[in-house]
Amino acid sequence: MTSAPTLAITGSTGRLGGRVVRLLDGVPRRLVVRDAARAPALAGCETAVATYDDGAAVRAALTGVETVFMVSGAEHPERVAQHRSFVDAAAAAGVSHLVYTSFYGASPTATFTLARDHHATEEHIRASGLAFTFLRDNLYADFFPLMADEQGVIRGPAGDGRVAAVAMDDIAAVAAEVLRNPAPHAGATYDLTGPVPLTLHEVAEIITASGRKVRYVPETIEEAYASRAVYGAPPWQVDAWVSTYTAIASGELAAVSDAVPRLLGRPALTLAATLSG
Repeated sequence: MTSAPTLAITGSTGRLGGRVVRLLDGVPRRLVVRDAARAPALAGCETAVATYDDGAAVRAALTGVETVFMVSGAEHPERVAQHRSFVDAAAAAGVSHLVYTSFYGASPTATFTLARDHHATEEHIRASGLAFTFLRDNLYADFFPLMADEQGVIRGPAGDGRVAAVAMDDIAAVAAEVLRNPAPHAGATYDLTGPVPLTLHEVAEIITASGRKVRYVPETIEEAYASRAVYGAPPWQVDAWVSTYTAIASGELAAVSDAVPRLLGRPALTLAATLSG
């Protein structure tokens, strides 16, 4: 590399972080990963190994870095504590600006339980003194097909509620746009959504049109907990699964934002376009 990177990207082995890494081709960047063997081998990249809860390793990984793209950690009962550890280590390392992938409608009273974790993380970042940009992503449109079971049925207590799900390609493109020149975005919170709110009946119809027959079967909340009991997941995780649907039913995920077209200069991707890509 011709210069040491002043940009660090976490989650680069994942679906979102990996997209961002590749969109920033030509920008020197440091990839902060848990496993160096899984880091993408790309020109202009160097690798540092750290987990979010290892403060010493994070400080070492971020030394000399000005801007960090912080992909939220994997779902875990201690995720907020892990996030706080990472943020504190970033501040101690001298990082100036943190771009964090949060969740649409993050608040302490959000119906979707994990959105409360994102709110707690946002508050810790605000208190850290770091400049920040929050990308509040709606549900990932790309994941809708994965919500269907082996019989092609999406089950959950979403009723006829609507969700303005966003394509991961759009989130990555916005992140790359911000990371190329973060200063104008300091202090901003961007709600990232798709172009139209859809019911899960409509989602199923669009998936079916893409080639896989899928239908949506509404459940009561009690039925939703019962149908998920077979997985043996811990209560906090089942709460998260079920509240994904109840958040849709409540209307909390339905509003469409103009952030994607405003930042990218093009319309947000539709679900149909996302599934055909």
